[in-house]
Amino acid sequence: MSAVVTGMGLFTPAGRGVEETFTALTTGRSGLCRPPEGHPARDSLEVAGILPDIDPRSVASGPETKVLDRVVLLALITAAEALADAGIEVGRDVDPERIGVIVGGVGGMSTLESQVLARAARGRTAVSPYLLTGILPNMPSARIAIAHGIRGYSSAVGTACASGAQAVADGVRLIRAGEADVVVCGASEAPLFPTFADTFGNARALARGWDDPTEASRPFDKRRNGFVLAEGAALLVLERAEHAAARGVTGYAEVAGYGVNTDAHHPTAPRPDGAGAAACMRRALAGGGVTPADVGYVNAHGTGTRLGDIAETTALAAVFGAGGVPVSSTKALTGHLLGASGVLEAAATALALGRGLLPPTYHLDDPDPDCEADHVRAAPRETRAEHALTNSFGFGGQNVSLLLRRN
Repeated sequence: MSAVVTGMGLFTPAGRGVEETFTALTTGRSGLCRPPEGHPARDSLEVAGILPDIDPRSVASGPETKVLDRVVLLALITAAEALADAGIEVGRDVDPERIGVIVGGVGGMSTLESQVLARAARGRTAVSPYLLTGILPNMPSARIAIAHGIRGYSSAVGTACASGAQAVADGVRLIRAGEADVVVCGASEAPLFPTFADTFGNARALARGWDDPTEASRPFDKRRNGFVLAEGAALLVLERAEHAAARGVTGYAEVAGYGVNTDAHHPTAPRPDGAGAAACMRRALAGGGVTPADVGYVNAHGTGTRLGDIAETTALAAVFGAGGVPVSSTKALTGHLLGASGVLEAAATALALGRGLLPPTYHLDDPDPDCEADHVRAAPRETRAEHALTNSFGFGGQNVSLLLRRN
């Protein structure tokens, strides 16, 4: 059984929804800025990918509006948009028992921080009885299921920056196994609060010292000096191809294969030889029954870190040969949405195939010689590719590659 993407919900620093987001990625409209006065991470971040404020009453009512973490609000918003984009109403277009939901991410850590501070300042009675349901990583999935009456498989994925992409891989597995006809899958992240930002800052992992914040995220560029932390959510509706066809829906693209593995190397650093990432890409190709020569584009993980970009380039060369496939990283405009990045980039890859236009890596002014590849730079590139890969790599050596096939 094949799984096709029939709906997308995107809420990112570069744009909201399919059209706004893809237009930003192909015209160079950056979503990065300096945190404004009053933002909780103002003193912790020089630059970030920030979303507008969200009125909780847009997705909840009553007391719920006071206890939902931002990560849940983002998940609810994008799930509703993805299902609407797919034209699916649970109970009308799909059996509630045959639709699942898998959402990755860190969970409601800003709620945890605020509650720890409240207890320190005012004592134990200041701790909310809703703390647990505010921070549990399965709450985005659970809240989506409650909101839409989804009674099938439900799960959360916690594999760091590979979480959302792995949620998609798990969704494909469910459909191929015949356990679901539809799966809502992806990730939601809301990491822009002081403690979370400070841990990356103190690790010297964040981009710094840029006069223009829109130029701070520079994957594969010689002057890159870290990634830009961003918030956002991206959810896809995966559907069994026969189920979609019965509804008269073709979908954006097929998720033809996936690879999931681990480096078994280091808690934070990638394998310098890229062996784990290369093996992951090969698994995705094998799962889709294609060879490296069949792939016409790779949307790279490409965060803008010194070690990560080089390791990924090494892995790409091992699979495709030096300069053997067009490569770009859309994080130059969106920043790094942690677990949600992989789903956003899978959506961008599906759109690139469908519209015949590869988004470039903006701000790649002077490519690092250690990152030699066929970089799509400065402007979009037309393509007739049938297949493309998107990579996501996370702390702990988590690797995920998704192979997409144009419909």
